[in-house]
Amino acid sequence: MSQWLESITGWLTLNPQWLAVAVFIVACVECLAIAGLIVPGTVLLFAIAALAGSGALSLSETLLLGFLGGLLGDGVSYYLGRHFHQNIRRLPGLRHHPEWMNGAETYFHKYGIASLLVGRFIGPLRPMLPMVAGMCDMPFPRFAAVSIVAAAGWSVAYLLPGWATGAAFRLPLPEGFWPEAGIVAASLAVLLGLALNSGLRGHRRATLWIGCASLTLLIALFIGYPHLNDFDQGLSALVQEHRSAWLDRTMVMVTQLGEFKKMFVASAVFTGLLLLARQWRHALFVGATLAGAAVINTGTKLFFARGRPEILTDPLTSFSMPSGHASGAFAFFLALAVLAGCGQPTRLRMTWLLLGCIPAAFIALSRVYLGAHWPTDILAGTLLAMTVCAFSLTVIQHRSPLPPMSQKAWWLVLPAVVAVLGFIAFTGSAHALLRYAY
Repeated sequence: MSQWLESITGWLTLNPQWLAVAVFIVACVECLAIAGLIVPGTVLLFAIAALAGSGALSLSETLLLGFLGGLLGDGVSYYLGRHFHQNIRRLPGLRHHPEWMNGAETYFHKYGIASLLVGRFIGPLRPMLPMVAGMCDMPFPRFAAVSIVAAAGWSVAYLLPGWATGAAFRLPLPEGFWPEAGIVAASLAVLLGLALNSGLRGHRRATLWIGCASLTLLIALFIGYPHLNDFDQGLSALVQEHRSAWLDRTMVMVTQLGEFKKMFVASAVFTGLLLLARQWRHALFVGATLAGAAVINTGTKLFFARGRPEILTDPLTSFSMPSGHASGAFAFFLALAVLAGCGQPTRLRMTWLLLGCIPAAFIALSRVYLGAHWPTDILAGTLLAMTVCAFSLTVIQHRSPLPPMSQKAWWLVLPAVVAVLGFIAFTGSAHALLRYAY
């Protein structure tokens, strides 16, 4: 496979005018029924995105092409299922591998709409679920709405790392950037590996181990952040080079979700609705996670008193480390993801946590983009939220696991939370745009 991959990337390096087409086609194939199971699209997407980030395509163009390609793959897969119905099992490939179809069909019938959202990030299910949705006559407007949301998150999660890698190699970064970036990446990889290994193996104290590992990394970051100056400077320069007017407006809207007062309102609504639905243990977990992250963040920020980057024309007066936006956003969405995964298989719980990290990461990264925080600030905020969330969950589940919430409770909590977050994002954007303008 390496020779095949090298031949494709080598040809695209010599013919960069075809990179846009390549991103679109590979994203489409990765989400296309049957083909997505055969072609190693994830590896190829990373390699092509890295080439795009080397200067051939902007980040917005790369993400848009990946998004549209993924939507086309979903649409074709849905049409195949809707057109052939049960006869789809006779198509080449599925005829000899019925387990591909059976697994996706079981997953779809068990989780419904949520399967299309979560399954997007599970390799064997991603190309098959849209076809199963069509085969089961899922209404197209409903399918399209979920597919758009899923494709947007998927394109960012799968294309942004590769594009950022390519852009980083292109820029003249500080001398110590790559060694420091390697240390950060290796530390996070160890944490992720521990979380996946302990979770998938079903260790009884997996949550406690994850909390201890997050706390260890957080303490190490608090001690060692002065030695990561080249990493902070280099990554900030990389982000600032790609600023644009439309992205400024988008990031300002996103960053509104992490403002302390607004996040406090959203957290109060979240916890209050759980109490109203008589989900006592769930409310205690959410309240402890959100309040704990806020209190500890405030205390540590005052203790370190780290200055903010000198990018804003109107510098903020509060201190920088750890990022309150990062800790608040990750605590909020991780708590929501934990509740969504209650009572579900381990792989699905892990996928819910991944989905919860996507909006939180957007909020955290908006602070680096707007020049309000250093990258290590948002790393500290993220690790703080993970630590508090893991320890809170460990205490709540000391005697028995959290039970899954009832469908009635979800219909009460989820629409209200989405409405509050939407209101927060769109109100106050004009004021914030003036505040963060050049």
